[in-house]
Amino acid sequence: MRSSNPVFSRRGFSRDNSGYAGFGAGPQAGTAAQGNPYATNPYADNPYAQPTNPYAANPYAQGGPDLQQGYPQAPAAAQAGRMTIDDVVTRTGITLGAVIVTAIAAWALSLPVAVGFGAGLVAMVLGLVQSFKQKPSPALILAYAAFEGLFLGVISKVYNDVAYGAPMQAVLGTMAVFAGVLIAYRARIIRVNRRFTRFVIAAGIGFLLLMVANSLFAVFGGGDGLGFRSGGLGVAMGVVGVLLGAAYLALDFKQIEDGVQYGAPREESWLAAFGLTLSLVWIYTEILRIIAILNND
Repeated sequence: MRSSNPVFSRRGFSRDNSGYAGFGAGPQAGTAAQGNPYATNPYADNPYAQPTNPYAANPYAQGGPDLQQGYPQAPAAAQAGRMTIDDVVTRTGITLGAVIVTAIAAWALSLPVAVGFGAGLVAMVLGLVQSFKQKPSPALILAYAAFEGLFLGVISKVYNDVAYGAPMQAVLGTMAVFAGVLIAYRARIIRVNRRFTRFVIAAGIGFLLLMVANSLFAVFGGGDGLGFRSGGLGVAMGVVGVLLGAAYLALDFKQIEDGVQYGAPREESWLAAFGLTLSLVWIYTEILRIIAILNND
């Protein structure tokens, strides 16, 4: 599983001939009616698996319970070394905790804006490095979280000076979006399939390129660039950004569900935490920007 937000691509828990995860395999027999858009079980009956492959012949993958009924639970001994929901919750808590602690420190220390943006650039580089790694690096992920927290702490204080209380409102808004997407996903109101995934990734890339173009025009042309971050157009683009972040949350939930269902390695829970953190940070910054624009109009 490769986690990401509107910046990065994703991969699910299915394997191609090279043994790496991806969305390339065909549907598993007996699971199409259960809403599984992905592949044959990557960890069971894999014709490419070697005898030492720890994911081959997984007795809990074939004929497992319907995903709509919740995550299947195998005996603890058989689940040793496999990813669980508890693993994801714990590592997400650690990662978000690092973001929150460093954000509070940056706010309390009143770090200069230049330092905050420098930390943001470092966080972006670390996030890109992790996104291209085939295996998660807890140290790299936590370093990303720490620098991202410094960035968020600085810009949150700046926005609070412009619109008092905006950071807290953005936090509450982010929590509401997370809860709403989770409820909609569990109720199968949101159905994550290949078409949904392709659309969200394409929309995310387009949105990112548009924002980069706006920033370049602002740097070299002065003012607000193309006007995508101010006024009514800025609010509209912020709403689009929040919706994209919510869509990426749905992709995160699908990847976590597939990881638990197919017995992914426990280390993949760090990538799940990384992806959730990226998506939540994206949503928070977009909501923060919307609130600031509304308070200035």
